[in-house]
Amino acid sequence: MPLYKKKPVPLVENPTGLSPDEAVFQVRFTKEIFRDYGEYLNRICFYRKRIWMCKVTGKSNLTFEEALMSEKRAIEKVQQFPSNLVAPVLREVQYSMLNLKDLVSMIAEKLQESMVEGSELYGRKNNRIYPCKIMKVLEEEADKTQYQVAWLDKEKKVTGNAVVDGNDLIKKKLPFSREVLKSFIRESTYRSVPWVLHDELAQKHGISTDPPEDVVPKMSILHGCVTNGKRKRRDGKKNDSPVKNKKTLKANQEHSAIDVDNIYDETKYPIDDLLVPTARYDPAIAQRPIPSSDFKIPNDCVGDLLMVWDFCSSFGRLLQLSPFSLEDFENALCHKESYVVLIVETHSAFLCSLMKDNGEYFLATQRKKRKPKITLLKWTEYLCDFLEMVGTDEFSGYLPTIRRGHYGLLDVSAKLGILRELVARVLATELYREKLDEYIEERQALAAANREEALAEGRKRREAKDHKLHSNGNHTTTTEGRRVGSEGSNSGELVTYDGNPPNEATARGELTLRSESSKTKKNGMEKKADDKAVVAMNHLTGKGIQEVATNDSKYIAGEKGLKQRKEYLAREMEKRIIRTNPLGKDRHYNRYWFFRRDFRIYVESSDSKQWGYYSTKEELDSLIGSLNRKGVRERALKKELEEYYERICLGIQKKLKDSAAAEEADVRRSTRIRAPPRQNPALAFLKYENKWKED
Repeated sequence: MPLYKKKPVPLVENPTGLSPDEAVFQVRFTKEIFRDYGEYLNRICFYRKRIWMCKVTGKSNLTFEEALMSEKRAIEKVQQFPSNLVAPVLREVQYSMLNLKDLVSMIAEKLQESMVEGSELYGRKNNRIYPCKIMKVLEEEADKTQYQVAWLDKEKKVTGNAVVDGNDLIKKKLPFSREVLKSFIRESTYRSVPWVLHDELAQKHGISTDPPEDVVPKMSILHGCVTNGKRKRRDGKKNDSPVKNKKTLKANQEHSAIDVDNIYDETKYPIDDLLVPTARYDPAIAQRPIPSSDFKIPNDCVGDLLMVWDFCSSFGRLLQLSPFSLEDFENALCHKESYVVLIVETHSAFLCSLMKDNGEYFLATQRKKRKPKITLLKWTEYLCDFLEMVGTDEFSGYLPTIRRGHYGLLDVSAKLGILRELVARVLATELYREKLDEYIEERQALAAANREEALAEGRKRREAKDHKLHSNGNHTTTTEGRRVGSEGSNSGELVTYDGNPPNEATARGELTLRSESSKTKKNGMEKKADDKAVVAMNHLTGKGIQEVATNDSKYIAGEKGLKQRKEYLAREMEKRIIRTNPLGKDRHYNRYWFFRRDFRIYVESSDSKQWGYYSTKEELDSLIGSLNRKGVRERALKKELEEYYERICLGIQKKLKDSAAAEEADVRRSTRIRAPPRQNPALAFLKYENKWKED
């Protein structure tokens, strides 16, 4: 049982009168049952705190479940402890006054030096070394000890017996670690210093339970268990008093189970999301909107679609591939024609990158004497060379269809599978590895600059705050000084006070002048006013106040500059993208994605088989309102969504404005001009042109 404050915690008893169809809450690893969810939540949160200790290994800062698993693994190792060494080790442990570390070291040294019956080691015979087992330790003399050993073969079968000297035996390493020995000692004893074995274990191995004479004064028996005599005497003196405090009572209950009724207070959030009550119990949590899933491709292919498109968007300059929208890419993949420019240019960009790497694909094209330039009519030949090079059964099945010029008839999953393999191969090329290393270094430099900006911003804020306090203090002091002087001071000196205690004003660095009669400072020292400071303060005019205001405006301008600089660094880091990470996860481990060039929030199920998206501001607001800050995952997700909120909303508004402007232009078209009908937006991908391609 794991320990809390070195004491076991009793499990909660099951409620009485449970009916078979009654809904209850059960702790998975302790099988405790609760009727009330609040009690279950408090208990599970208590178990998840890192306050537990493994009883066998002594490891601390564990959760209850981790301590339970640690005990289980340690007990399994202890059960494998060599049986022939159990009795010798227990004899050394019984009533030892050493601490655990010294006790383990002492036992390990003794076992390493001595050879007991049943030990397997190596012995010399006929100038050769053979495995053997000690059967009996013969009479030991002062300088020489002999052993009766049995010679063993590879299968550990006895092949013969002999009597050998101790010098002819070669000691082996101990068959267990010191950690296992520690666990064995803890498992075999019920108290430490002095270490006392369990009675059953001592009787089993014939070990005396009578304490040695030198240990008796340091211990005593309480309730049949060995206790520290000094502690008992100390507790006895305290018990003579008619009043017992709580600490004394707890000290007397060392071996009893701890009471956990008042251990845990009210649940502290955030906690694991699955433990938080569902939204229907919390009126502040809005209903989560259902994401749209009207994709043109199968739902299980959306992940590959987003991955390939995001890679093309992020590394377009290296690929020499101008950007295109996700809708155009999706429509192009669903198109049945084989010579769609967007598809051809995408594949050509990947294949050209592989040829520039001078790797396996480059050699494959050289063997077939392919030209380095990929054209619209010949691109399928280069693609077939790539599929042959990969050589998987899946890709080999696509070759006949592609060679007949019917690439467009392949399933979308097949097209995305080819593109996924191309992305993986391109990322492994030397050019892209170097580029990623360069991006990593640049991001680290930008992050360092961002940290410096943050430190500078904090420094300026502190300086501005001190400057403002100092300016206000000087102005107030001057005003008060003039007023007192005008009313007439007998001493003719200026007495200043700005509403703060004298020592506090001095600590702020303000100039405070005091009369001769005032006693200042706790150390009894008197401070005289500086005449020059008095003159300067008396002559503070409106011009000085104006300078203070000018400095404040400069600070505001500098603050704006810092903000712009911060935004610039964030944009530069975003340009040097290494990989796109999800914004976070919700209660049920669904992942939420946001891509820089597509103003939608994508939702991926925990098994990656279902996808959806939110594309309107209302849906985004509802999503943020449905996230419960009491859960760890949803709290982090809500923070990320709030950070990207303004950017997503601006993108959604821009998209709506562009769509509305296009419709308005179509309506205003003059009926007197016979203009062609407006093109279907779903076919916009047919007009794609790769403007970044170099001949």
